[in-house]
Amino acid sequence: MDLELKGKVAIVTGGSRGIGKAIGRQLVQEGANVALVARDMAALQAAAADISGAGKGQVRAFKGDTGDDASVKTMVAEVIAAFGRVDILINGAAKPSGQAKPPTLAELTTEEFWDHMNTKVMGYVRTAREVAPHMIRQGSGRIINISGLGARQTGTTIGSIRNVGVVALTKNLADELGPSGISVICVHPGLTRTEATAGVIERQSKAQGIAPEEFEKRMAGRNILKKLITAEEIAYVCAFLASPKAVAINGDVIGAGGGAPGVIHY
Repeated sequence: MDLELKGKVAIVTGGSRGIGKAIGRQLVQEGANVALVARDMAALQAAAADISGAGKGQVRAFKGDTGDDASVKTMVAEVIAAFGRVDILINGAAKPSGQAKPPTLAELTTEEFWDHMNTKVMGYVRTAREVAPHMIRQGSGRIINISGLGARQTGTTIGSIRNVGVVALTKNLADELGPSGISVICVHPGLTRTEATAGVIERQSKAQGIAPEEFEKRMAGRNILKKLITAEEIAYVCAFLASPKAVAINGDVIGAGGGAPGVIHY
């Protein structure tokens, strides 16, 4: 299937590693030109170099901090100056979650809470706010917000709140921007295998006094497939959603965690 992404311009925040980097690679493979965005320019340049040549699309690194208004404004202006337009925004920048035991109520600090909310929820607002005028002038665009299945389950207070916030943002933006030809979609990854997973398994298995293989089996056992979904598999979903082929999907949430056993979402 031709996803019709050749020549499209995509901004991918959180693009230096993990799901963001995998999405950037997949979009380049589909022929899109990709602006990878993160705070660490050295890591970004390494990611861009790794992705370069994966397909016919170009990839460039742009430094940007989604937690800061001025940084986001500058980043989007630089992308527009470099590529002339923006067709796709992948919002993926967030503080790491799920890599350690989440804080209890007594341990949860105001600073940590607002740090997560500012980077992810308000960060997504900032980037959408800057790219939307360009998409409106074009009469088309795709905004994909990477959230997480913490929105549908307990276990991490901050994770649940920030991910529910992303869902609410997604639907509000879809209703507002849809008449201008812009689709806004939320994707919920679950536990996902990235380059950080091996370290998480090592630390957590040691803390629990079990073999790494046993801990990974328990992680994988949380979904119906009994396997860890990979960052590349999330990227396949996002590439389709970024495509004009996905025009029928707007304002909705796509679960991409291998299936949650025993629940019905309708």
